[in-house]
Amino acid sequence: MNLPLNDAQRQAVEHRGGPLLVLAGAGSGKTRVLTARLAYLVEQEVAASRILAVTFTNKAAQEMRRRVATLLGREPDGLWIGTFHSLAARLLRREAPLIGFTSAFTIYDEDDRLELVKRILEQHGRSSKAFPPRLITSLISAAKNRLETAADMAARAEDPQVQVAAETYAALTGALAAANAMDFDDLLLHPLRVFHEHPHRLEYYRQRFASLLVDEFQDTNRAQYLFVRQLAERHRAVCAVGDDDQSIYAWRGADVRNMLDFRSDFPDATVVRLEQNYRSTQRILEAANRVIAPNRARLGKTLYTVRQGGDRVALVAAADERDEAEWVARELRARAAQDQYAWRDMAVLYRTNSQSRAFEDAFRRVALPHRVVGAVSFYERREVRDLLAYLRLIVNPADDEAFRRAVQVPKRGLGMSSLAILEGAAAAWKQALLATAAIADRIADLRPLARDRFREFAGLIESLRARAPGTPTASLLEHLIDTIQYDVALAEEGPEGVERMENVRELVAAAAAWSDETAEPEDGASPLERFLTSAALATSEDTVGGDPEGVSLLTVHAAKGLEWPVVVLAGLEDGLFPLSRSLETTEGVEEERRLAYVGVTRARDRLYLTWARSRRRGGQLMPGRASRFLDALPADIDERRTSGMFGGELTRRPATVSWTASRAEPEQVSQDAPRYVKGERVRHKSFGSGTIMGLAGAGRDLKVVVSFDDGDIGTKHLLVSLAGLERDWDAA
Repeated sequence: MNLPLNDAQRQAVEHRGGPLLVLAGAGSGKTRVLTARLAYLVEQEVAASRILAVTFTNKAAQEMRRRVATLLGREPDGLWIGTFHSLAARLLRREAPLIGFTSAFTIYDEDDRLELVKRILEQHGRSSKAFPPRLITSLISAAKNRLETAADMAARAEDPQVQVAAETYAALTGALAAANAMDFDDLLLHPLRVFHEHPHRLEYYRQRFASLLVDEFQDTNRAQYLFVRQLAERHRAVCAVGDDDQSIYAWRGADVRNMLDFRSDFPDATVVRLEQNYRSTQRILEAANRVIAPNRARLGKTLYTVRQGGDRVALVAAADERDEAEWVARELRARAAQDQYAWRDMAVLYRTNSQSRAFEDAFRRVALPHRVVGAVSFYERREVRDLLAYLRLIVNPADDEAFRRAVQVPKRGLGMSSLAILEGAAAAWKQALLATAAIADRIADLRPLARDRFREFAGLIESLRARAPGTPTASLLEHLIDTIQYDVALAEEGPEGVERMENVRELVAAAAAWSDETAEPEDGASPLERFLTSAALATSEDTVGGDPEGVSLLTVHAAKGLEWPVVVLAGLEDGLFPLSRSLETTEGVEEERRLAYVGVTRARDRLYLTWARSRRRGGQLMPGRASRFLDALPADIDERRTSGMFGGELTRRPATVSWTASRAEPEQVSQDAPRYVKGERVRHKSFGSGTIMGLAGAGRDLKVVVSFDDGDIGTKHLLVSLAGLERDWDAA
């Protein structure tokens, strides 16, 4: 293997004899080191089938496998590589029967779990206003990430919401088991349960994997860390690669302390620091080093580069978010014209998704090509979820959530009252909804027509189950669509239905492409089961809307691991970046500072930091103050202000940026209607907070479907121009 490496990289790649912790700074060639180490291990006669490599995205796993194959000149057959969730699902397809599940278990996504939690709260007579389902679900997830059982959670409960969450947690555990289903958190917990209850299986996997590599180690939660630690205890050939300065996922359970614990649990670990940056100019790195330096909870490193000099980092003060976006649009046009940067070479990063609206409006007004990264995931779209519900029910007849969705698509004249009667019978007979539907003629309370419809539906699923073995997933989907005449049902919805049918065709194409690209694994799962696992674990990270060659608009979280020659880091105001809720704890502020560091280190050649003196939060114009993170910037910053700034003086003091304003700027009314996206959090004056579930129309006719947290209010269809909606800033 002839690959150019610097001294620190080579030390990491060729390390032998014990645990290894690689502190890989931003842009330090981490991917090169990981792939080179994988190839090196195989060249040193460690069979690929005895290596377990963990990444944090499926895309990263595919790219790493491709690079390793290139270095070796052959495919690394048998290599276990993927995300924690995908690898855990693969392990559990084999081991699930040991803990009371079948190998055909369903993976519930966040929407599935939320619907189940809502149902449990209703069954227990809990008000969704006092106990919002999303909050309860979040509390349960946090407890699982801490490896707490429902009993553990109940024992420490000090307020009613935690008590109800513990009660719901216990019921959720039983409901998931009855449905032969696992949620995302369970995928991480159940392997640990297998290891604890069946030590011989832990010993099998310890013997099986002679070497472990874990990427993005700073983003592991407690369950993931214990999974790695237990597997590594025999051979101790574990390589953890990460950057504590880029730990930005505490909100979903990541614990930066795992990097410190690694050194405690493996005291003989060799620590290698990758500090030479191959991405950014020295001026950008100087800004990054200064931004992160105030953090206390870090192992410490200082990035450097041979790319001396470069353009000064620009600090831009704007009047408001519209002024900020218009200035950015003009500046990016100038860079494209004068420096010949392609649109795809530039990105605008922000703290919350709601900030994209101002940039999209400004870019559209001047016809600047752009794309929004991290839009709604393909697999979250209604029509895709409808068909996946059928496939899930074919694989797992106990999946009641899939039944509830599929039986309503297309409409069969089965209302909620009929479904409630069926559910009552299923509960009384202690069996799944599908099995109950098959004998619906025994349910006296059902209308004769409803009995027939339920039995017909059960017969349809049974016929599809009989067809499934040996039928390619794409062919099964085509047969399903034809049988239920789903294309006809969508066509009746008009133009929107035609668009949805395009997504249906794309699902069939995706199933066909997946089948062509996927090799047979060792877990014994059917192709359909593996396709559903892949779909359940898909994320929206790689989903984009707009011009694929345009300027990228995305959150800093979504930008992690990416880079561009020109980067704008926008909205650097206290209360927004850092978010106001993070200011309550030192840990919260330090995580926000790490997020700012990630944003700064995405830039290769030019970096712009922007903030606004005022910003609209919903219908109100709120005053802004420059982010405290800007205080640490070096002295040679290129300070600018937009032409929209007036009535005040921008003052620059050593290590301080401040704004002194004489009067507030009047709100400028945009000619473009507000832009909302599915999944966005909003607030209504009377109904409270909720989540946008769908949109229709445009301009002043734009309508949104909002599912409000207050269950007594439920779902409302609102005309945006009259509803007075505000973006729920803290939940954005």
